[in-house]
Amino acid sequence: MKILYLDCGMGAAGDMLTAALCELMPDAGAFVSELNSLGIPGIVYAAEKSVKCGITGTHMSVKINGEEESADDCHEDGHHHEHMHDHEHSHDHENEHEHEHEHEQSDHEHDHDHEHHDHEHAHHHSGMSDIRNIVSAIPVSEKVKSEILAVYSLIAEAESHVHGVPAEQIHLHEVGTMDAVADVTAVCLAIDRLSPDRIIASPVHVGSGHVHCMHGILPVPAPATEYILRGVPIYSGHISGELCTPTGAALLKHFASEFGAMPVMRAERTGYGMGKKDFEQANCLRAILGTSDDAGKDQVVELSCNIDDMSGEDTAFAAEALIEGGALDVWTEPIGMKKGRPGIKLCVLAKPDDSRRMAELIFRHTSTIGIRTALLDRYTLDRHETTAETELGDVRFKVSEGYGVKRSKPEYADIAEIAKKTGMSVSEIREKLR
Repeated sequence: MKILYLDCGMGAAGDMLTAALCELMPDAGAFVSELNSLGIPGIVYAAEKSVKCGITGTHMSVKINGEEESADDCHEDGHHHEHMHDHEHSHDHENEHEHEHEHEQSDHEHDHDHEHHDHEHAHHHSGMSDIRNIVSAIPVSEKVKSEILAVYSLIAEAESHVHGVPAEQIHLHEVGTMDAVADVTAVCLAIDRLSPDRIIASPVHVGSGHVHCMHGILPVPAPATEYILRGVPIYSGHISGELCTPTGAALLKHFASEFGAMPVMRAERTGYGMGKKDFEQANCLRAILGTSDDAGKDQVVELSCNIDDMSGEDTAFAAEALIEGGALDVWTEPIGMKKGRPGIKLCVLAKPDDSRRMAELIFRHTSTIGIRTALLDRYTLDRHETTAETELGDVRFKVSEGYGVKRSKPEYADIAEIAKKTGMSVSEIREKLR
């Protein structure tokens, strides 16, 4: 099983994650070139060598219309700073905090050395509809686009909660928005290229103290970051300042399935994503890609309940809500209940850490008043996706292997698309692909 472990001992930010994942690529230069070929308006990526405490890594520079953002109007503990954690803070921050009321924004923007330029920020804003339009034009797969928007939804939800404004009405500063779009896109594309089976992150160091911004003084972690990281293990340390940005928090929350110590694994490649500031502790995020000897064996929880008073439509809706909520699988079984009533047994398979959330969704979307749970061991084949060039066009294949078995099958969505274009039947296409 391929595992990606993210060591967030100095927090997390979009540019640091991008740099660390870039170092894991077989050809980092080619990946940066691919990022620049996406044509995100005004954005240019550049991977720069950086050394912190004797460790050599990469700092990912993101320029918007030829300039990096600067932290001219934010101060921390009375000192001008790009942000103590120069990650990209500013970009993320701005991106989310940049909103019109963003008291909190500025503190974030401060953080990046890139940071904003008032002349642009003061006048240009965009909202979630603009983000969707920008993302729709980026030449990446629909899967990657959906990941980008899912990360942005976490940020918008946090800003909505903090400012008391509907998510669709949240306004983002133009420069900060593009900076954050660049980071989120790069990380989503990198993870798609690396295709790890599991992504695990360490508890997140968020920093400590307060940050001074033009709109006031905010506690660390900033309100939006704290909201995004609810349910995630976080801690404060001796470093005064903001170490985890809202964008970094959203990326971790979206992609990491677990937070904790590094599992037993064989490390194959390690990437260091560097911030700009220097501290007594190396200012970096470390990403380790490797394999686990425990591949193919893990634990899941099965939640089940008996229902005899719901329609088929309502049951189907509940199943969809559970899948969207993170369930690994959902199915129903016909059963006979008391008084001779026909009913269904609703079964949900989920990760143990998601058990309570699944129970809440079952209670919300079904009429049951009780749920049974069972912790199960399971064996699984390692799974990954590849893309093959065929006479019918590029087709994705799902590959499963382990325990002496290897099998693959074409992605149905790709087959269906080919069938629509060619008039061939699905079975004919499968036969050709064999």
